[in-house]
This record gives sequence, structure tokens and C-alpha cells, in this order.
Amino acid sequence: MSDQLPLVTRTYQNHHLDSTRWSAYAPRSSDIIVSTSYKAGTTWTQHILHELLHGNSEPMPGFRDVTPWPDARFIPMSKEQLGPFLNNIPGRRFIKSHLPLDGLPYYPEVKYVIVGRDCRDVFMSFYNHYSSYTELAMNMMNAPDIVGDKLPLCPKDPRELWAKWISQGWFEWESEGYPFWSNLAHTQSYWEYKHLPNFYFMHYNDMLTDLEGSICGLADFLGESPSPEHLAKIVDNTTFANVKTKAIEEDAKGDQKGLIFDGGSAGFYFKGTNGRWRDVLTAEDLALYEDAKARVLNPDSARWLEEGGVVPK
Repeated sequence: MSDQLPLVTRTYQNHHLDSTRWSAYAPRSSDIIVSTSYKAGTTWTQHILHELLHGNSEPMPGFRDVTPWPDARFIPMSKEQLGPFLNNIPGRRFIKSHLPLDGLPYYPEVKYVIVGRDCRDVFMSFYNHYSSYTELAMNMMNAPDIVGDKLPLCPKDPRELWAKWISQGWFEWESEGYPFWSNLAHTQSYWEYKHLPNFYFMHYNDMLTDLEGSICGLADFLGESPSPEHLAKIVDNTTFANVKTKAIEEDAKGDQKGLIFDGGSAGFYFKGTNGRWRDVLTAEDLALYEDAKARVLNPDSARWLEEGGVVPK
């Protein structure tokens, strides 16, 4: 636990990320930042917030119109365009980030929602995500303005990817996460500051087993009080199955996921289940996980990532 407030000490720039784009952000006291490494429930949490904050609006604003991802390098919006776009979002903004805390600006007036998931389950979802990239997606990630090395093609064998992902970092200060960025170290960077009153941790397991309880806990942290009718609507609209169905419908209207992922949103959301790693990873593979866990995580953060539950301050 650190007695100091978080500071940006690193710059994250690669085929996906550009942390310098956050310079276009001007905080509002009502803002919410949703931060995960990746494949831990980011989009799911954003859909919950979309329903919680805008579900009673007529018409309901479009999902992508109210929940931007500033640190995405590859989106067709310059840093100069990003500032006005962020400023023009009406109402309470909920903003996505995949940056560890040493690369993301901290503001005491902003609420931070950190979503975690068992590393082994993250990997299975990550492999499906990465291996589904289309040629167009790879060209977007490896455009001429890229900083650093190009994103390599995903290996066909998930265990080949696992061996590097769990043991090698993309950035020189990381020791896992290749060829994207840290997964375990991302959570640990926030865990060091879990005592801060504007930090709230959610876990994928808890969202799967008690979606209503997870929504209520999040709403309470944010100071939102949905009516029983609104709460029931949020729960129904944000089950994994219904989020996936809605996304597939958006594909039919020309959503970008149909161009980036083989199979579109059906591939992006895939199964939404845990434990598939048991049929893929060997004892040797899992030994690498234990090494990474001991190397990167505190015992309490490691336990939480595997089990979920309430994070005490």
C-alpha cells in the first residue's frame, strides 16, 4: 500500500496503446473510468454502466457515443479531435482504459472501476480475441505510425502463445503480457492503491454468479439509485447472452467488429465462461503461471484474481 497518490511515471505506446492521448482529457467530477488489462469484463461493465446511467433515456444514446477509449492508438480520431469529442459527451461519462495506473492520470474527483479476472481465464479469452483478428485488423494495428515493433501474427497453438504471454513483457519494465501489455501487473498497479475511496474493484466471477449483486454494488459506489424496475431491466439487458445478442444485431447495421474479428461480435464475445484453460494448459504451463503470480502479485491480489469477492479497503 502506498501513502502517496498515483503518478504517471511511464508512457505506453505500441500497436494498440498510446497513453499520451490522455492529455486531451479534461476531468469532470462525475466521470467514471473503467480500467482492465483486457478480456476481463471491460465491455460487459461498460454495458452495465450504459444501462444504469442512460437506460431510462428516450432515446437512449448509442453505446459508442458515450463510452470512448482514449488510449486506443488505432481508432480513426486524432488527439486533436479527441478532446472536443470527450467534451461533447453529455451527462455522466464512463470512459474505458487498458492502461496500468503508472500510465493513467489520477484525479481524486473521478471514480475508477477496476475489473479483474483469473489470469488463466483471461488468457483463453485473449487467445480467442487475438487469433480472430482479420487482415484488416492487423493492418490497423501495424499502421505506419506505430511506435515500436509490429504486432506479430497469433500462433495457431494456444500453448505457444501462453509460454510467451505469461513469461515475457512487451515493454521493457514488464515481465508478462507479450505481445500486448501486462495483465497481472495491470491489476497490481491499482491494488497498491486499493485503499483510495474513489477506487472500486469488480470481478468477472462475481458478475457471472451474481449479476444483480454486482450491479447493486457498482451503483452504490457511484451514488446511483436505480428503481426496482430499472434494476430488473439492467440485469436482463446485461446478461452475457443478451449483451452478445445485441452486439450481433449491431454487426448487421455495420458495426466495426464485423471487420476486425472473424465472426464479428459472435467471435468477440465468444463463450463468456471460466475454466476452459483446464483442457488446454498443462502442468508445465501452470508452473509458469505460478512463477508469474509470485513475481508480479501480492498474495492478497493473487487470491482475489483467482477467487473474486469484495475487496476490503
